Amino acid sequence: MLAALQSLQTHGTPIRVGLCGAGAMGRGIAAAVRRTPGMNLAWVSDLVEARAADAAALGGALRHSTNTQALLVDHPVNVFVEASTAVLAAAKSAMIAVENGAHIVWMNAEADLAFGPQVDAAAQRHGKIATSDAGDQHGVLARLLDEIELWGWKVVQAGNIKGFLDEEATPDSLRHEAAKRQLDPRACCAYTDGTKLAIEMAIIANARGFLVPEYGMRGPRVKHVSEALQHFDLAAALACPEVDYILGAEPGGGVYAIGYMDDPDERFLLDYYKLGAGPFYLHYRPCHLCHVETPLAIATAALENRALLAPGPRANDVFAVAKCDLPAGTPLTHAIGSPLIRGILRRCEKQDQRVPIWMIHDTQNCFLRKPLKKGETLTFQSTAIGELPVWP
Repeated sequence: MLAALQSLQTHGTPIRVGLCGAGAMGRGIAAAVRRTPGMNLAWVSDLVEARAADAAALGGALRHSTNTQALLVDHPVNVFVEASTAVLAAAKSAMIAVENGAHIVWMNAEADLAFGPQVDAAAQRHGKIATSDAGDQHGVLARLLDEIELWGWKVVQAGNIKGFLDEEATPDSLRHEAAKRQLDPRACCAYTDGTKLAIEMAIIANARGFLVPEYGMRGPRVKHVSEALQHFDLAAALACPEVDYILGAEPGGGVYAIGYMDDPDERFLLDYYKLGAGPFYLHYRPCHLCHVETPLAIATAALENRALLAPGPRANDVFAVAKCDLPAGTPLTHAIGSPLIRGILRRCEKQDQRVPIWMIHDTQNCFLRKPLKKGETLTFQSTAIGELPVWP
C-alpha cells in the first residue's frame, strides 16, 4: 500500500480527500492526510467557518466552507471523511458523496451506527465503499479479528479496554478534563459515561454478527488485559460470539480479542510461543490511534476498493436511559454527551419500543411525555420526538 501511495505522489495523482468536521479529531485527520504520501486534502467543512479555515490551513487544503453538500457537488473528491458530531445531516452528506463518486470513511461512530447500512447500500449501488475508520476502537478490533480468523481461531469475544467509567458524568463535571485534552465537554462526557463505548461495540457486533450479552456488557474491573480470560464464561460464548469490555486494565486505550483453538498440536506450539495452554487465547493491541490511522481507511477504500469494517444487520443497538430522575416535559437535546441521558448497549427486540440514543441526538422538539426514574429506558411512549430521523 505504501508503494502504491508513493507512486501516486510521484505521478502527481494523489487521492483527493474531503473532510467534514474540524473539531479535535477533524484537525488531527487534516494533519494526518497532509503527512501521508499520495493523499491531498481538497477541502474542509464545519458549521463554524473559523474552525473549517483552521483545519484547512493545517491540512494544506485550498478550500473551506460551512456547506458540506455544496463542496461535495462542486468539488468532488475520491474519499469523503465524515468526522462531525451530527447524525442525520452526516448521513445525508454521505449519500450525496457517494452519488458524486466518493468513498465514505466514518470517523463519526454515531452516524455509522445509525445510518451505516443505508449509506453502505447506496455506496454499493454506485460502486463505492463505505467503511468505519481504521483508528477508532471498532476499526482496530476489526483488524484484530481478521488476523485471528486468518490463523484459524474461532472468535469468542471482541473487547474494549476501558480506562474509566462514570455513568453520572456531565459536560459541566468534565469541563476541566475536556479542556486539558482539547475536547468538547459533551464529547468528553460521551466517552466517560459509556455511551461512546456502547456505540463502538454495537458497530463491531453488528458488522460481525456478534451479540451483546443478554443483560448488557459486564465490564469487570481488572489490573491487566491478560486477566480477561478469567472473568468471562468463554465456553458459553462459543455458540455465539459476544462483545464486552474490561475496566481499568493496562494497557489503557487498547482493544482485545479472545479466540478458541482446540487442535492439540497447535495448542502445544502456542504454549511454546508463550500464549498459554489454551484452548482460549488472548490477542490484544495496546492502543488505538484515532486520526493517525485514518489514512489507512482512506487508502484501503481508494486503492483496494475494500472496507476495513462494513455494517451488518442491526441485531444490537444503543438505547437511551435516564442518568437521573427526570420530570415530564424535560427537553432532550444533544443526547450523546448529555447531562441527562446516556446510552446502553442491548440486543434488539421485535417491535422494539426502546428509543435508540442516536434517534434523539440532534432531533428538534424532543421531550419527555412522562417522568422517568434514574436508570429507566426511554421508550416511544415516554418520549415525544418531533421528527423521526428515518432515512428513506
